[in-house]
Amino acid sequence: MPLPRRATLLPAILLALTLTAACGSGGGDDGGGSAEGRATGGISFQTWNLRANFKEFFEGLIRDFRQRNPEVKVKWLDQPADNYADKLSADAAAGTLPDVVNVSPDLAYPLAKAGLLMNLDQEPAAARFKGEYTAESWQGNTLPGLRGCYAFPWYLNTGPLFYNKRLFKESGLDPQRPPRSYAELFTMADTMARRSGGKVATLGGIPSIEDFGRYGVPLMNADATAFTYNEAKGVELVARYQELYRSGGLDPQALTNTPDKVGQRFLEQKVAMNPGSAHDLANFRKNAPSLYRNLGITDAPNNNGKPNMYVMGLAVNAHSGHKAAAVAFAHFITDRGNQEAFAHRVAVFPSTKGSLEDPYWTKDDGTDEGRVRVASARMLKGAVNYTPVVMSDEMKTILRNEIAKALQGEKSPRQALDDAVERSNKLLKRG
Repeated sequence: MPLPRRATLLPAILLALTLTAACGSGGGDDGGGSAEGRATGGISFQTWNLRANFKEFFEGLIRDFRQRNPEVKVKWLDQPADNYADKLSADAAAGTLPDVVNVSPDLAYPLAKAGLLMNLDQEPAAARFKGEYTAESWQGNTLPGLRGCYAFPWYLNTGPLFYNKRLFKESGLDPQRPPRSYAELFTMADTMARRSGGKVATLGGIPSIEDFGRYGVPLMNADATAFTYNEAKGVELVARYQELYRSGGLDPQALTNTPDKVGQRFLEQKVAMNPGSAHDLANFRKNAPSLYRNLGITDAPNNNGKPNMYVMGLAVNAHSGHKAAAVAFAHFITDRGNQEAFAHRVAVFPSTKGSLEDPYWTKDDGTDEGRVRVASARMLKGAVNYTPVVMSDEMKTILRNEIAKALQGEKSPRQALDDAVERSNKLLKRG
């Protein structure tokens, strides 16, 4: 199943064409398409690459919903992970966007901006459920410049940061006290590079937009029409990474390292810290037992006390012919019981209030999965989705390439970020 990922923004002109003709694929109308009143009619429900592994689970949920709402028929659609954004674009253009659709905030944004998704905060029939979800998850589906939440919060995810306690100890650092802030991270990285004679780097990759967010850099203006990460604090972050690259605190292969390559460097114990998941623990146990015995788990350093999280939601088509049924179904799938049941089947976390206080997410059961699950669940309190919903893969590549030029000394940190912002803002204006 996919984690939320960036998608190519749907062209504004394409979406505008759908506004005059868009309707839910269920057809018909219950009370003028009102979200109030009894749930009736046929609705379509689209997920993102879930049928292969969870067919029985979702078919069971649909049966349960229909037992409670016998006047509603649900047609379940599931799309593969590849080209999911393109599929949404095609549905939007054809006026066949499903009544209830699985989206991450970046996928929801262009649809909501074009008026195709229901603003839950402005629809009383949906807004009454707001208190059932955590504040972080509701905010995670609230889109900048659009003044509202556009999807019922569904599952959340975050990842722990692994660190090598042995490498910390050999550098004279306390293995029980990993860095919490970026200042601590940079100090420890300098120490480790110096005391290892440049043989061990603390970090394996250059900073991403998430690092800018955790560092406390304002990423965009309030209405998400322009990037702002080239302000003084952003320049400061890149300058500090530039120093790390020169001193050996950053892996010498960092400019070309992919996430997989960074993971391999961590497994080889050439890098002291790296994000990961429960699946990595099994790999470490088998292929790097000495690393596994000395593995620490923490959250990524940040300067504002708010870890990063990934968000999934269920949006309701604003032009559905059966809004009451669509709202009822989206809420049913994302209610506390059903979210917890789903999260027990796969390594995700429920977004419903009180769920993460359950012992399943608070007490380590001694398994690798439990160890990571408890550590990750703890991080979700106060977490935010740092990656701007309007930031495309092309924009992320631009940022990465400009940072690489700064680390190599081809540009100053200021010039690199100014150039990245200028190019990305031009792409943003083109839509």
